[in-house]
Amino acid sequence: MLEKVKVIECPRDGMQNIMTFIPTKTKLNYLQSVVNVGFDIVDIGSFVSTKAIPQLSDTKDIIDLIDLSNSKSKLLTIVANKKGAENASTFEKISFIGYPFSISESFQIRNTNKTINDSVDELDNILSISDKGNKEVVVYLSMCFGNPYGDPWNIDIVNEWVFKLSKMGVNTISLSDTIGSSNTESISSIFESVFKNHNNIEFGAHLHSEPKTSYTKIKSAFEAGCRRFDGVIKGFGGCPMANNELVGNIPTEELISFLQKKKVSIKINSSKFEECYKLSSDFYNKYS
Repeated sequence: MLEKVKVIECPRDGMQNIMTFIPTKTKLNYLQSVVNVGFDIVDIGSFVSTKAIPQLSDTKDIIDLIDLSNSKSKLLTIVANKKGAENASTFEKISFIGYPFSISESFQIRNTNKTINDSVDELDNILSISDKGNKEVVVYLSMCFGNPYGDPWNIDIVNEWVFKLSKMGVNTISLSDTIGSSNTESISSIFESVFKNHNNIEFGAHLHSEPKTSYTKIKSAFEAGCRRFDGVIKGFGGCPMANNELVGNIPTEELISFLQKKKVSIKINSSKFEECYKLSSDFYNKYS
């Protein structure tokens, strides 16, 4: 094995745009199978407005019931404000709190109903709450690979915001392609640039993609130095706040295949992954 890569499975992203409410018991059964695989991190739910994302309104119940006794996976939940961080911080099972921060003013308002300046203040509160609760904050820096809303965008803006977030105390930033606009060239240039300019940050890739381009996007990020990847089994999901035709996530099975070919060390139980993979189709397709 040459080196280690962190694999983050994101069923939260896969579920959040499904309009039919998935019964908590059914949801728990699938999420337990995900946790049993042994991914480094499982993005399992969110503490956000139940009106905005009703599918995840039972996150508290899921966290209470999920069994981590036979799993090495750590749990991450998404929050959009101080209240969400306070709720997430009460759970010992949660290790990471994720916050979506966009370098696009238009998308930040669309996603969290806040301006970028308001979001900076919100993040400052979240960092303080998380520190007191012994949680680590992961910032999902969205619109890193382009901006379809007409806001200013270039690689210098990306680096500027990484620097600002670092100064605030953020140590992990997942570069996010919310609407699937990235390509191999932009992925390579952005990752190479942030690694060159910020050596104190753990960078991840949260990419959305059409099925035919997912492998090349994984390859571009990996070759540019990325060693932290988000995925969703079979590529389900997309951002319901983007107001465009949903572009799915990077398929976890394709990510695993790529990493195995590279002889990279990853923490998964292959037989448990096969069980989870078989469950995923019924789980997602039945309700979507």
